Amino acid sequence: MSSKLFALDIGTRSVVGIILQEENDHFHVEDILVKEHKERAMVDGQIHNVMYVAELIKGIKHELEEKHGPLTKVSVAAAGRSLKTEQASVTINIRNRPIFTEEDISRLELQAVQQAQQQLLQQKEDAKISHYYCVGYSVLYYRLDGEEIGSLLDQQGDEAQIEVIATFLPRVVVESLIAALKRADLEMEALTLEPIAAINVLIPPTMRRLNVALVDIGAGTSDIAITDKSTVVAYGMVPTAGDEITEALSDHYLLDFPVAENAKRQLQTEEDILIQDILGFDQYFPKDEVLLAIAPAVKQLAKSIGEEILRLNNQTAPKAVMLVGGGSLTPNLPAELGYILDLPANRIAVRGIDAIQNLTKEEHIKTSPELVTPIGIAIAAKKMPIQYMSLTVNNQVVRLFELKEMTVADAFLAANIRAKQLYGKPGHGLSVHVNGQDIFIPGGHGQPAEILVNGQQATTKTLIKTGDAIQLIEGQDGQPATATVRDIVDPAAIKTITIQNTKYVIEPKISVNHTPASLDTVLKDRDIVTFDIAETIEDAFKITNNWHLLKQFESYTIQVNGQPLYLPEFSSQLLINGKAAKLSYGVQDGDVISFQQQALPTVQRIADQMNLLLEDKITVHFQNEVLELSKTANEALVNEVVVSPLSTVANRSSIVFREKDRSRWIYQDVFRFSNWQLPTSFKGNFTILRNGQPASFDMEIFGGDKLEILLEQSPIM
Repeated sequence: MSSKLFALDIGTRSVVGIILQEENDHFHVEDILVKEHKERAMVDGQIHNVMYVAELIKGIKHELEEKHGPLTKVSVAAAGRSLKTEQASVTINIRNRPIFTEEDISRLELQAVQQAQQQLLQQKEDAKISHYYCVGYSVLYYRLDGEEIGSLLDQQGDEAQIEVIATFLPRVVVESLIAALKRADLEMEALTLEPIAAINVLIPPTMRRLNVALVDIGAGTSDIAITDKSTVVAYGMVPTAGDEITEALSDHYLLDFPVAENAKRQLQTEEDILIQDILGFDQYFPKDEVLLAIAPAVKQLAKSIGEEILRLNNQTAPKAVMLVGGGSLTPNLPAELGYILDLPANRIAVRGIDAIQNLTKEEHIKTSPELVTPIGIAIAAKKMPIQYMSLTVNNQVVRLFELKEMTVADAFLAANIRAKQLYGKPGHGLSVHVNGQDIFIPGGHGQPAEILVNGQQATTKTLIKTGDAIQLIEGQDGQPATATVRDIVDPAAIKTITIQNTKYVIEPKISVNHTPASLDTVLKDRDIVTFDIAETIEDAFKITNNWHLLKQFESYTIQVNGQPLYLPEFSSQLLINGKAAKLSYGVQDGDVISFQQQALPTVQRIADQMNLLLEDKITVHFQNEVLELSKTANEALVNEVVVSPLSTVANRSSIVFREKDRSRWIYQDVFRFSNWQLPTSFKGNFTILRNGQPASFDMEIFGGDKLEILLEQSPIM
């Protein structure tokens, strides 16, 4: 069974009509008709003068109908140069949320595509999201906490970022095409995109898993499409094409534009190029010389195309590049492009219609690369007709331009469902000022919205078809943040310590909004929280109300006669976990603090330290008894009060020693300490002996002396 296909390629400079005969997957080109615009009816692939373009289409239709019979339906393509490409990134906070799933990534991608759409709309006045179809997007990279990462799947962190490059087709392009066809009495049988049309005939689906770039170089623009992973991942356009080469020839040799165009075409076939300049002089120029003249323009064209390919392909060269369109015949272009992309010569090729499988043609039709796209449009219309889809999203009717396998995400884009609607709102957080720092306590994460397609559970990646009913059931909002002081205080701030066998739990000293509070005080937004933590042993004594113990750990220092005297042996020894410590040492949970109290020194001990005699004592033998003679040599005043030598002296006291009696001991001093007396009835003489030697009462005596008084009774008369 054979059928006749009619296709139109409506370009910037010309309109190409083509008749294809199809039989059992084999295509035969029966006729091609090219008519150039006589005025500027097309700009950047969009019809500006619908009436004029309709007249040109009508002319092509009538001319072909004379040979091939009535034509009522036609396949057309939206020009690649009418596509709008935008790059956009979205960053979200993922702290304290579950790990990333495929659906989370998909919803994040949708958010980034919508961001790209928003950027596109900002450039236009009176723009609406519904004015654009998204025809494809590609993820340039994922980032986790600022670092590029292969995939966000099953990842956790603080911040996730995704950057996409998305391509949009203005709806007005499609509408103006339909209007022009209607005026030419034609019905649109199928619609495709020019890059897709060329890819469908040159790169079969089996090859699309490869990363390949297809470049359609026309007169005014060069359209680019990139394939990878079995689909078209990106589209682009540069406003540089074959006309730049023609203009370079025109400027160099002073040529009228059509003459320069003719000279450019001679470069394909002739070794000597005949050129007639604007002054009317004919001259032959060697091909090499002409190539040299256009070399800078060729380099610039290759640079523009190469840089856009790299941008669309995440700054990496594709595996191969295919060139189609009239401008692809530019001499040395593949070599220059290979230099920009760092690809070998055998990876860049110009493809004509001879590269299309299962295609034959009438002899008068050239195998030119500029016919690849028109033929592709006709074949794509037969093999993969692109139509409108009509479905509902939350009972709202949505019409989609079916350019690829369509998913729920595409329907959401068309229905203006914001990516934020795919999740419940996060709960309100708390902002608290803690010891001079701001702390934010996030609310609970919102639950994802539920997606149903025809009542069945679905995801944003679920494929859709005409007539589907999509429902988006809003997700649960997250709970507002709640917290007590305990939640924001480091657990290490609460310490259990032991002081002299008594256990204490030490909590921070807390105030909320300058009012004393506890660990269980519930916080409100904007609260000001301060707390003091027991950092040192000294802090621990203070917080546990053991202030009175602190004094004994001070170093023992007193003032003696106005001079400081430091006696460390009388300071109490402080121990932490059995090891010597100081009050300034840090204290940790579980520490055991103990101390050994030292007895306070007596006045006598301090006098000894000073080599000072408080009491002057000697022992003598007197009349066969042992006598101890004593007198106060120096008197002690502690804090201006006279005290005995056995009194203790507290730390920080002031002690003054005052001389009392420093005279020497003499014989007669023994009578103050002895009860011996001369018998009252005694009459006679006595002899004073010291150590057996005669002595006198005012003679100096020493400890250990033997003192005697011998009595001689007078004879009674």
